[in-house]
Amino acid sequence: MRFGSVRPGGHRAAKFVLSLLAMSLASAYSANSHATIGLLSKPQITQAPSNNDRVAVEGNVNPFATAANDRGRVDDSTKLDHMLLQLQRPADREAALEAFMQEQTTKGSPNYHHWLTAAEFGQDYGPSQMDIDAVTSWLKSQGFTVNRVYESGMTIDFSGTAAQVRNAFATEVHHLNVNGENHIANMSNPQIPRAFAGVVKGVVSLNDFRPHRNYKQHVDYTFTSGSSTYQAATPADLATIYNLNPLFNAGVNGTGQTIVLVEDTNVYSASDITTFRSTFGLPTANFTQVHPSSCTNPGDVTGNDGEAELDVEYAGAAAPYAALELASCADTSTTFGGLIAVQNLINGTSVPKIMSISYGECEAENGATANAAYISTYQQAASEGVSVFVSSGDEGAASCDADLSNATHGIGVSGFASTPYNVAVGGTDFGDTYAGTNSTYWNSTNTSTYGSAKSYIPEIPWNDSCAGALLSKAAGYSTPYGKTGFCNSTTGKEYYLTTASGSGGPSGCASGSPSTSGVVSGTCKGTAKPSWQSIVGNPADGVRDIPDVSLFAANGVWGHYYVYCYSNTAGQGVACTGAPSGWAGAGGTSFAAPIMAGIQALVNEHNNLSSGAGNPNPVYYSLASTEYGTSGSATCNSSNGNTVGSSCVFYDITQGDMSVNCTGTHNCYKPSGTYGVLSTSTSSYAPAYGTGTGWDFATGIGSVNAYNLVYASGW
Repeated sequence: MRFGSVRPGGHRAAKFVLSLLAMSLASAYSANSHATIGLLSKPQITQAPSNNDRVAVEGNVNPFATAANDRGRVDDSTKLDHMLLQLQRPADREAALEAFMQEQTTKGSPNYHHWLTAAEFGQDYGPSQMDIDAVTSWLKSQGFTVNRVYESGMTIDFSGTAAQVRNAFATEVHHLNVNGENHIANMSNPQIPRAFAGVVKGVVSLNDFRPHRNYKQHVDYTFTSGSSTYQAATPADLATIYNLNPLFNAGVNGTGQTIVLVEDTNVYSASDITTFRSTFGLPTANFTQVHPSSCTNPGDVTGNDGEAELDVEYAGAAAPYAALELASCADTSTTFGGLIAVQNLINGTSVPKIMSISYGECEAENGATANAAYISTYQQAASEGVSVFVSSGDEGAASCDADLSNATHGIGVSGFASTPYNVAVGGTDFGDTYAGTNSTYWNSTNTSTYGSAKSYIPEIPWNDSCAGALLSKAAGYSTPYGKTGFCNSTTGKEYYLTTASGSGGPSGCASGSPSTSGVVSGTCKGTAKPSWQSIVGNPADGVRDIPDVSLFAANGVWGHYYVYCYSNTAGQGVACTGAPSGWAGAGGTSFAAPIMAGIQALVNEHNNLSSGAGNPNPVYYSLASTEYGTSGSATCNSSNGNTVGSSCVFYDITQGDMSVNCTGTHNCYKPSGTYGVLSTSTSSYAPAYGTGTGWDFATGIGSVNAYNLVYASGW
């Protein structure tokens, strides 16, 4: 039925609400209904929706949806499949959920590790069934097909055409051409009936711009003269450096655990994974690929398939006997397949307890509703006992300039990683090359499984940019900025103009709308700081700061990178034949996130957390706060290298920065010359960001001693 325009409080509105109440009560007692959703929530919709009385949902136009890129409206019949309508719960239910989730991670609480099912999550904390029915009925009245109302009550999956989107949400979807690539996107903020303003957050996405992968291919760097020696990281090296070997020797190896790698592609070749594991002495893989209900098998997506393979390979390197499950859904014309996969998993009957996600998009480009969707999705996952690990990004604090040679949009972080309900995993490099101590930490020959690391190695932030103070100094420059600085030198401009580096920074545009496209500005606001993120070094900025932890993620600037098996030459892979020194090499926080997920699998195994650990950040930060105190720990300073304390759970990284080169006026310190340094000040050198005592934006609470984390008392 189509709803007409009515006055608030009018007769038709009252009739509409009474009708919905009757429908809702009837469905609540239906054995085949999902109507347990929102039974504790009060209805927020009090009048019939009218397309003549709308409100705009701000912050939901892609930065590339501009007149310069516009190539005209798409055909009315263009199919837009699996759009996601994001809902929101009443304020009192949100407060109740937050209080309950805090009890879930508080030892001694009667609700400690009392994880919810999706049905319980929806019943206790979802929007009211009446409101969901009202929104669903309206979608159908606009001609859309409602594919699924998720059990959480927070998301509705629906499909339709461009014409239906234009009529229902008062926004046109146009063809775009961006740097030679064709896309589609809405050209204005979608609008919803004013009656739904308290219930509908918005449409998650109405464009086909996809998030970026967080890995960088290995590059040969040549600013030093003479031949270069590379110490590439392998599973055996990781086991030595991050102290996994004592766990493996004690039988803590991932047995009985499942790690889910979230993708929008299948692997290129399962035999690549077999080759990787046999070459590096790992047991035969327990590997499966699944495509959760109500999504399409994406097949092999070149480029992204390399992401999928390295995720699987290195999660398994950290937890060799864990089951590795690649969960993928095809991208649709509007929605990232990985998000569809996660939604299906956490609303299913068998919820995985560890997930790793290696994709990202800056908050200001992701859009307010998409940011809200990731917050809501990870929140539900954590309430169900799921630990979600997300790569923080590969572009310093310039996440809106990912994969570019220069930062122009200022400081921003990934909306995939900046929620309070996930572990954001940043990236480090090894500091031995800078210190001239390679021989101290690496053997000149490899073991049979290609390991050569001798011990823990001091770490610095991963940073390929000429703006990095350590790289600039090593190249013989007193500063990275200025006309005579490294970034404006011939060598700097030829090889080191890049944003490639580990990522971190403050949440700045999780909600609101930028006044400058892709820049934290206008009404942008960051996600509030979670209570557990209180530790020496963390600023009193009131917002969520990332990363939380960091692991090695470099792609070769100091001679260190990861070796992995990926044989798709169309995606820059190479045949996995002969010694692995000739295989594909790369870096990026895409490696760090699945490795940390693997370490958490060892935590769960040893501590009998069969039902999951939920968000492990409260425990991580509690352990780090005890270790660092109010002034840091000299014993656990990463710069100690092989003399670092044997009881340290985390290694405090205190040398280096992740600042990248920039131009323009947004957070760019450029006193002279063409290229400056991304900085928190435009009038002085305040690199974004450096390391410090305790927590910092460059590396979070630092890297980890896996054995000590597994055996820590916090679990």
